[in-house]
Amino acid sequence: MSGDLKTKALEITESESVLYSQRTQKSSEHTARAAKVLPMGVPSSFQFYDPHPVVATQAQGSWLEDVDGNHYVDFNMGYGALLAGHCHPLLKKAIIEQLELGTLFVTPCDTNAEVAELLCERFGMDMFRFTNSGTESTHDAIRVARGFTGRHKIVKVEGGYHGHHDDVLVSMKPSLDVAGPADHPFSVPASMGLDPHIADITTVVPYNDADALDEVLSTGEYAAFIVEPAMENIGICLPQDGYLERVREITRKTGTVLIFDEVKTGITSGWGGATGHFGVQPDLICLAKSIGGGLPLGAFGGKRELMETITNGDVLHLGTYNGNPLVMAASRVVLRDICTKDALDVAIARNRSMLSRMSEIIAKYKLPAHTVQLGAKGCITWSTTAVKNYRDYKATDFDIAYAQWLWGINRGILLPPGLDEQWLVSVQHTDEDCDVNVDVFESFAVELTS
Repeated sequence: MSGDLKTKALEITESESVLYSQRTQKSSEHTARAAKVLPMGVPSSFQFYDPHPVVATQAQGSWLEDVDGNHYVDFNMGYGALLAGHCHPLLKKAIIEQLELGTLFVTPCDTNAEVAELLCERFGMDMFRFTNSGTESTHDAIRVARGFTGRHKIVKVEGGYHGHHDDVLVSMKPSLDVAGPADHPFSVPASMGLDPHIADITTVVPYNDADALDEVLSTGEYAAFIVEPAMENIGICLPQDGYLERVREITRKTGTVLIFDEVKTGITSGWGGATGHFGVQPDLICLAKSIGGGLPLGAFGGKRELMETITNGDVLHLGTYNGNPLVMAASRVVLRDICTKDALDVAIARNRSMLSRMSEIIAKYKLPAHTVQLGAKGCITWSTTAVKNYRDYKATDFDIAYAQWLWGINRGILLPPGLDEQWLVSVQHTDEDCDVNVDVFESFAVELTS
C-alpha cells in the first residue's frame, strides 16, 4: 500500500507542478527579475522553494494574495510570527500612533519597561533585553551563558535550528551519510564559511535522549545546552514524558546554563509559551517572531544572576535598533491586548478541532500519517509513529508531504513551504478558514488513494 501511495504522490506532484506554474506566472517573472540582484531571487534563503516562491502583494486577517491575484488562506503566517494575524486593527492603530511620535530614538523609550514586564510575567523570568531577531536572541543568550560560567563549549540537539550565527549552524539538517551514529551524532557544519573549529566547540546530541546529554555534560566543560522545548524544525517533535525534567536536573547538576529557544514555540504554545505549557523553567529563554506581531523584534531573558552579567559590564549587549519605540508599540499591544489568554484559548481550540477532523480523515483513508499539535500550531507528519528525534524525521515520507503541500497551495491553502515546518492558527482565523483546510486535505486524501 505504501509503495502505491508513493507512486501516486509522485504522479500528483507532476500534474500539480504544471498547474502551479500556470497559476503563478507573474511570481515566476518576479523571481527571475529578483535573481539578477538578489541571490536566489529572495531576501532570505528560507524564502525560496521550487519551482519558484509565491510573490505576495497584500495580506489582511487570515488571508494573503500574490501578484497573480491568487487568494490564499494563510496558515504559514510568517513561519509562525503572525499569531496576531495580518494587520490586526489594534496593531495598525498602535503602529500609526507611534509613527506620529517617532520610530527610533536610540535612547530609552517610555514603553521599554512595560514590554519587559509583560514578558517577565508571561515567562516567569526576572529580566529581559531586546534584540531584532531570533538569531540575535540565541547569539546573545549563549554569550551570557559563557560569560556567567567562564566556559566556552555548548551543546545543541541534532536537527535543531537556532538561527544563523556560527555557534549553532551545526547539524541543522545533516545528510545521514555524514551525521554519524544515531546515539552519538557528529557535529556537522551546515554551511561553508564557518570557523573551522566550530565542530570542536559545539557538540551535538539526539533530542529526547537525556542519557546522551548527561554523558556529554558530565565533563563539566560546557557553558550551555540550547534546545527548543518542543522541536519545530522537524515538524513538531514533542518532548517525551520526563525528558525536559531530566534535562533540567542534568544541567543544574553540571552547572550548565539551560537555554530554551522559544523563538518558534513562544506565545503560540500558550499564554506562557512552551515553558509554561511543559512546566519546566530554563535559566535563559530566547524569543522573537510572535511577540512582535510581524515587526522585527526579539528578546532574551532569564534569572537575575545571569542577566546581571550585562549590568556589571562583564558581557556586552549592544544594538542601535534594540527596543526601538515602533516595535515596542507593536509588542505591547500584541502581548497586552491581542494575544490575550482568552484569545489564545480560542485559537488553540480551533486548531484542536481542525486537527481532530484531519485525524479522522487519516483513519478513514488509512493514510500512513498522524497529526501533532502544540498550542495554536499543528502539522501532519507522514509517518505512522511519532517522531522523537531528527533520525525519525528523516524516515518520514517526504514525497507524500510535498504532494500534499502542492495540492493545497493550488487550492488556496498556504502552508509553510518547508516540509519541516508547521501551520499556525492565528487569532484572526475563523472556523470557515479551518473548514477549507480540512476540505482540501480530504480532497487530497481522496486523490492519493484513488
